[in-house]
Amino acid sequence: MKIIQLVIREILHRKLNFILSVFAIIIATSSLICSVMLLRVHDLRTSEILQKKEAELKIRMDKLKDDTRKSMLKLGFNLVILPKEQNMADWYSDDYSTKYMPESYADRLADSDIIYIRHILPSLQEKITWPERDRTIILMGTRGEVPNLHLSPKKPMVNPVPGGTIILGYELHTSLNIKVNDKIDLMGKTFTVKNCYQERGTKDDITAWISLKDAQELLKKEGLINAILALKCLCANNSLPVIRKEVAAILPGTRVIEQGSKAIARAEARTQVAEEARLTLEKERQGREIIGSERKRMVSILIPVILLACALWVAFMGFINVRTRREEIGILRTVGVSAKTIFMLFTWKHIFIGVIGGISGVVFSGVLTYIFTASMQWVQTEIFGSVSLILKLAIVSVIGASFLTIAAGWIPSMIASGQDPAEVLREE
Repeated sequence: MKIIQLVIREILHRKLNFILSVFAIIIATSSLICSVMLLRVHDLRTSEILQKKEAELKIRMDKLKDDTRKSMLKLGFNLVILPKEQNMADWYSDDYSTKYMPESYADRLADSDIIYIRHILPSLQEKITWPERDRTIILMGTRGEVPNLHLSPKKPMVNPVPGGTIILGYELHTSLNIKVNDKIDLMGKTFTVKNCYQERGTKDDITAWISLKDAQELLKKEGLINAILALKCLCANNSLPVIRKEVAAILPGTRVIEQGSKAIARAEARTQVAEEARLTLEKERQGREIIGSERKRMVSILIPVILLACALWVAFMGFINVRTRREEIGILRTVGVSAKTIFMLFTWKHIFIGVIGGISGVVFSGVLTYIFTASMQWVQTEIFGSVSLILKLAIVSVIGASFLTIAAGWIPSMIASGQDPAEVLREE
């Protein structure tokens, strides 16, 4: 009779021993596979959570950036383009230029390919005496921002002042008791008060804004401006020399002044928001990595313990099997069955245990993983859709289980094949 037939008959004859051994291998195999699967699930869930967090964070940060941008815009423009011949000592003391340049310079700058400057605002500003009210004021004429047609449109920082209207700073309208929609005269021309600003604590409180065309008529400066206000992009954080070079090439006879405190405040605010977004996401990632590391460490301790316990159980069942079959082994040896054949008989039985237990463990662990991930369709698809991963786990598990049972049953098999048939039969 062939060894395989003897093994099958042995299994059928001693079902309980075989089932208990297979059960131990199922536990070992399913523990190993489930651990791998759960770690894989954790990685996938981490990826999914981080993607959701990143999307949510992006929405929140975009809103925060927009709010910060709006707040920073209140700081005003951070670049001033002036005529080159302007005496800077006078400009710093009077805060307006006494030299002039063509109004068309603003359009030329906006139509150029310069990418470092946004929100271009031509202006005509001068400190004058308001003859009708006998007050010294700053008259600001502006036509509104000139759009950069080659760049994506941005909401203007300053809205244009319609012709025939005027906007007054806090000190002017409060001290003179002027209200919105009042009619007032300025340098012989009648204006309608469009708006009255709240207190700002700057020179804006004594400033009157009118349209650029009206200012040019009142000051006899048709077609001229004395400053172009602009906003330096954050991407040009340290590129003032580059900006000056490019603006000089586009607008000859001009110079660029940067109002440093405003530029720094704007850059720091934008950078801080971006850094906050990065740190928040990094904190979430680190938290998930710590959880993953703890689980891997626990698995690295638990799995060897489970495998060792299962191997000892298989070895114990092997010793019991050898003990209960002493008489049978003695008879087989007496009729001429060699020790090698006896050894192979027990080895093949352990191979059967490993193969059946390994396959059963793969199926059982697959069912457990499916149940565990029932509420996570995306994770299920990712895991069970990876045929190569499932196939590799199945092959490794079956081969590993077979080696485990062979190793566990090696000593019992050696003891069985090494028994003296005469001694066994004499004792029995």
